[in-house]
Parts: sequence; structure tokens; C-alpha cells
Amino acid sequence: MGSLAHQFVGLKCSPISTTRIIQSNKNLVNPIIIHTKQKIVSRTGAVATTNAQTRERIKLKEMFEEAYERCRTAPMEGVAFTVEDFHSALEKYDFDSELGTKVKGTVFSVDANGALVEITAKSSAYLPIQEASIYSIKHVEEAGIFPGFRDEFVVIGENEADDSVILSLRSIQYDLAWERCRQLQAEDVVVKGKVVSANKGGVVALVEGLRGFIPFSQIFSKSTAEELLEKELPLKFVEVDQEQTRLILSNRKAMADSQTQLGIGSVVLGTVQSLKPYGAFIDIGGVNGLLHVSQISHDRVSDIVTVLQPGDTLKVMILSHDRERGRVSLSTKKLEPAPGDMIRNPKLVFEKAEEMAQTFRQRISQAEAMARADILKFQPESGLTLNSDGILGPLTSELPAEGLDLSVIFPAEES
Repeated sequence: MGSLAHQFVGLKCSPISTTRIIQSNKNLVNPIIIHTKQKIVSRTGAVATTNAQTRERIKLKEMFEEAYERCRTAPMEGVAFTVEDFHSALEKYDFDSELGTKVKGTVFSVDANGALVEITAKSSAYLPIQEASIYSIKHVEEAGIFPGFRDEFVVIGENEADDSVILSLRSIQYDLAWERCRQLQAEDVVVKGKVVSANKGGVVALVEGLRGFIPFSQIFSKSTAEELLEKELPLKFVEVDQEQTRLILSNRKAMADSQTQLGIGSVVLGTVQSLKPYGAFIDIGGVNGLLHVSQISHDRVSDIVTVLQPGDTLKVMILSHDRERGRVSLSTKKLEPAPGDMIRNPKLVFEKAEEMAQTFRQRISQAEAMARADILKFQPESGLTLNSDGILGPLTSELPAEGLDLSVIFPAEES
């Protein structure tokens, strides 16, 4: 036992070090502390990230609102690419070549049969001469089509041989002509139409490039169809129906309006249409009047050709007007300042026409007053006398001192 105790006593145990305990304790506590700090740092980082995202969202929202307001108030501000640039860019690409499609093009070459048109397509386009105008032409240049001419065309077909597109201007002009005729009918306008053909029922005239029919019952004069060919007639629209291709015209309605202006003694402007040995036919606003050779001048006219020529423009006076027969008698003789002026100085007659017509009407009025006065001479009870001016004056104080102008006195009523 002693030896055993001696053995235990001989053993030396190292003293417990507080430092090691503290280190041990630190080793035990540190994981908890470190883990807690990591959570705190993680939470702090998350908050910082959330705030940054919020600021970014606010900034994006402000940018969006600013862009929206700019698009609403000034959409093209600061934009270098305009709408014109957009359309120009589109023209560089191919187009839809379906029938009826409208396309802009520029003529770059013409020939006897039509014109070649650049339409910015992969295939070429051709405008045949018969499709170049609503009117009949022999060359496209008659319709104003030259290289550099630019317009809107419509696709009417395709040439299978070379895949070229066939264009037309005529179909566009055709629709515009019908629209124009509808407007003229609504406005009740008088137009001019050239007679181009005839049949048993009437004649056909060109109006706004369209062929319209004039029944014989709607022609004012008794002229035959052959006499009307190539002549221009004043016309009014009776029916305009594009769907049925019906265009009915009336010369009689147009003449009825123009004739209201043909008062006896009035001066009108006319154009010499044709010459005959007995006189000249004058067109006065669509009405043909006869200027008889005896009414050209106070001096004798031996040969009418020496005084007038077809196409001459002159002023004439209306002498008479037979509405039922459509006959108008004219005179330049009454407009001469001096006898023979129509032969020697027709320009003077033209310039003095209205003045001489007024003088002529005054003379007629005085002559009528004198004729009425002669009748009153056989009626002493009237108490009237004629003064030097052709005005009936009073013999009693009951009548006006200036007398009465018989030109404005209405005839007495029949008892």
C-alpha cells in the first residue's frame, strides 16, 4: 500500500489552466455567436438589396411615365425616322400584285404601244396605250405621259410570258368621271357634249370622257342625226347610273335654261358656225341663230365671205325668237354707229354694241309711244298730248306735270 501510495504520490498532475478553460469555453461559445452574427449580416444584406431593387423599380417607373407622357404629347420629338421615310422604305420592297391593287409608279420609257413604268417591284410594269386615258388617243404623249411622269396606277392584269404587271390609268379616270357627272347632275349644270355617233333612237355624245345617250325627243332642234355629228351641244343630265352604265342627257332642258336669257333687243356674244348665200349661222350659247345677209349692215353686202368667216366672234342683237321652232333672228345692222361700219370697221361695232343697242331700244320705245299717241288723237276725252320726247303729257292739272311714259303703262282691261 505504501509503495502504491508512494507511486500515486509520485505522479504529477498538471494544474488546471484557466486559460485553457477560457479557450475551451470560447471554443464552445464561438459557433453560436458566429452563427448569430452571420444571420445579422445576412439580414442586413437582404435589406440593402431590397432597398436597391425598390429604387431601381421607382426609377424605371419614372422613366416609363416620362416616356408615356412624351409619346402622348410629342410622339415625333427627337425621332429622326419620319413617316415619309417609312413609306419610302416600304416602296423599296415588293408589293401586292393582285387585280385592283393601286400602286404609285414613274414612267421611264414610252413607245408607240404604251409606256414602261417603274413601280419598285421585282418585275416590270407596262401601261398599254388603250389604258393610258379615258379618251381615245394615238400616243401616250397626248395624255401628258412622258418619262418622269408619276401617278397612281391600278393593276389590271399580268403578262404570263415575262411575269410583267399590266397597269391602267383609264379605270381610275373612269370612276372619277362618273363621280364628276353625279356632282354636275346634283348642281343642275349645263355642260357641252360632242356628238360622236347616232342610232335610230338618238345620238351619243361624249361628256367628261363618258358616252351619254341623247334621245331624239330630248334634242331641241329638228336637225337630223347626220347634221348633229361632230357638233357640240349644250346638255343637262337626266340620269347618271354607274352600276347600270346609264348616262342619259337632254339638250332640250339645257336650251330651255339658256333661252330665258334671249330677250328681244338684247346683245349677246356669238361665234360664226357656217356661211350660206342668204346669211350666217351664229352659235349664241348653244343656240343657233340666223344673221340674214340683209341684217349684216346698212350698206349692201354682195358677198358674205368678204365680211364674215367661220370662227369669227361678234356681238349680235336678238331681233326675234321662235321658241317652238327653235329659230332666232339676229342683227349686226342695228349695232352700227354709222351705216357700213360692219363692213369697214367691225371692231368698232363690237366695242359700241351695248351703247348702240340702248339707243335702238330708246328709239323703239319712242316709236311705240308715238303710235299710241296717234290712236289717242281719235279719243279727245283722254285729255293727253304728246311732247317732243315722245311722252304723253297732261292737258289737265289732275295729271303729273312730267307726263306719262307709255312704255310703262299697262293696256286697259277689256270690259
